[in-house]
Amino acid sequence: MSGFLTRYGAAIAGLLVFAGFALASPVFLTAGNMAVVFKETAFLGILAIGFTLALTTAEIDLSVAEVASLAAVVTGALVHGGQAPWVAICAGLAVGTACGAANGIAVTVLRVPSLIATLGTAAIAKGLGFMLTQGVAFVGRWPSSFTGLARGSTMGLPNLVWWLGGVGLAAWVLVKWTRLGAHLVATGEADEAARLAGIRTLSMKRLALTLAGACAGLTAVLLASSLSSAAPGMANDHFLYAIAAVLLGMCMFEPGRPNIPGTIFAALTLKVLGNGLVLLGAEYYWQDIVLGAIILASVALSAAGMGRAPFVKKLNFRTGK
Repeated sequence: MSGFLTRYGAAIAGLLVFAGFALASPVFLTAGNMAVVFKETAFLGILAIGFTLALTTAEIDLSVAEVASLAAVVTGALVHGGQAPWVAICAGLAVGTACGAANGIAVTVLRVPSLIATLGTAAIAKGLGFMLTQGVAFVGRWPSSFTGLARGSTMGLPNLVWWLGGVGLAAWVLVKWTRLGAHLVATGEADEAARLAGIRTLSMKRLALTLAGACAGLTAVLLASSLSSAAPGMANDHFLYAIAAVLLGMCMFEPGRPNIPGTIFAALTLKVLGNGLVLLGAEYYWQDIVLGAIILASVALSAAGMGRAPFVKKLNFRTGK
């Protein structure tokens, strides 16, 4: 029972939160409200999956939100300027991927710690976003071929849910069922042993950070498509939530280790929690208070599991002993 609760306790708590709001608010389970929850979860989930992939190799990407905002600005500028939607989509994805690759080069070639390298990238991305827009949002009636990426539904599910499912499935298969994924995990858990075993650990770190940037780029494209607008900092609200989703996800299914199913379930739990608090009339600041408490509790509850994971020592997730 102890092992079961360690592995699934946080997930069960998330289900209880869902059930509690369903009983407390008659609006919570309506189709319209559930659609809002799932759409918001999709943006957060895809961004957090990128963070999870970077963390799998024991690297932290603190630039994902600003990179997503920059990619959204580039995408929006091209669509607003009359370029073909596919050009704008490719540009947004390219910006995110290029920023991720730059982070990888800074970490593995220039030997800058990922915490510092990605903070620098975040500052550069923020500045470029404001430079491109001069602080003004791109808004307009954009082609349905672009807005349809995130709006509407397919087979009864919102398109954004399909995007999250596809990205999540691809990331999970990569990490759990491929040789490349095994190399990513080995790099994060014991990079020196992995290097001696013949794994190109620096290449694995570059790949993980590049994939994190690609996820940020995709999040940006979907955000711009859903809102028909693009502005600097538009993804910043998802930053702390993405960190919380990854940390809370490390309390689920594979305690102490970043994992894709845990991240997605945690993202859904966080959005359910935020939505439920709003429906119950809680003041906006309670979301920030609860979010901070979740981040602290996630690290504390999984401290034992984290102690068994060697890569966590590099991130200084330690108890106070």
